[in-house]
Amino acid sequence: MSGPRHPSEAPRAAQRPRPGRRQDTASDVVRWAAFSCLLVPVVLVWYGTSLAGAAGTALGLAAVTGVCRVLLRRSERGARDDRRHTEGRTPAG
Repeated sequence: MSGPRHPSEAPRAAQRPRPGRRQDTASDVVRWAAFSCLLVPVVLVWYGTSLAGAAGTALGLAAVTGVCRVLLRRSERGARDDRRHTEGRTPAG
């Protein structure tokens, strides 16, 4: 077998993000959460849950997704500010 046996054994270059695209994990998380907000109620109705129950679930998921999005953005902003304030400083020693 010529290739890696396990995905973790893949070369590091293959695991790095492409230089042309900034890696934005918060947007990816929010995008998947929004997809789930649409998918979960459809599955619930498919399996016999009432429309009102599925709609309530969709609203609850949308509210949680919105709060998580705000918190993720705030966290990213704080991390960006921390990096900016610590650039150029050397650790006290």
